[in-house]
Amino acid sequence: MGDAADDLLAIAPEVRAALADGRAVLALESTIITHGMPFPDNVAMARGVEAVARAHGAVPATIAVADGRIRVGLDAALLDRLGEAKGVAKLSRRDLAGALAGGGLGGTTVAATMAAAHLAGIRVFSTGGIGGVHRGAEDTFDVSADLLELARTPVAVVCAGAKSILDLPKTLEVLETQGVPVLGFGTDAFPAFFARESGLAVDRVDGIEALAAIVDLHRRLGGRGVLVANPIPEADALPAAEIEARIAEAVAEAAAAGIARKDVTPFLLARIVALTGGRSLAANIALVRNNVAVGADLAVALARRAG
Repeated sequence: MGDAADDLLAIAPEVRAALADGRAVLALESTIITHGMPFPDNVAMARGVEAVARAHGAVPATIAVADGRIRVGLDAALLDRLGEAKGVAKLSRRDLAGALAGGGLGGTTVAATMAAAHLAGIRVFSTGGIGGVHRGAEDTFDVSADLLELARTPVAVVCAGAKSILDLPKTLEVLETQGVPVLGFGTDAFPAFFARESGLAVDRVDGIEALAAIVDLHRRLGGRGVLVANPIPEADALPAAEIEARIAEAVAEAAAAGIARKDVTPFLLARIVALTGGRSLAANIALVRNNVAVGADLAVALARRAG
């Protein structure tokens, strides 16, 4: 990380010290705080997942934009501010420069968090689910920037697959075309966010050390991002047929209301929470915590390999 990055980044002292010492650091996104759930549940969830990272030996680095800097590691005051504020910008990579110039608050998506993590020197990032190819993309061309970010940024992303509101077969096709390894952690099937399986095959990897070896070798070979697909715990999963029916209902509502582009995902996720009586929100929190545990373990293993 050079002086130019220092002009853009405000890295929390704990995170900076861990990076300097070669210790494990795990990046975390902030749109789940700013756009994923209401206050104070969002802040409680964020603090809870940071505690999970620490329990697994990694320093958490939640990333957001505030006051003209990319914040890598948030103090309690800024976390509360992000959680309570209204109208916070949802930032992908393309939005970062404008947000920094404007000096306001922004929650970072998968793409923006990956870009910021790499700028800070962080190799592993845990999230809920990545964006992907939206249903009907053959007409709308709505493809998440997350997929191209994985193709160009050398950060391993641990997730519960792509959000199940998406076209999962097309999402995997784009990742294959872009040369992004999709590794099923302890599974042969690509997880579908709320459900453990989508029926789509992935390359299975068992064990953190084996996973760390592949991530490390992919980068040494000149590869960029790696997608680690980690299924939601079985006790927290929702039945695939049930969640698919609720998703279809929410997608139809979004189309009827003319909701498009970056507003689609927050709308669909909120409607699915309502349609499932809150069970999807509980599942979402459970899968994020599970992904953070695996991401922290991976960050520790990679730090050990580098040391």
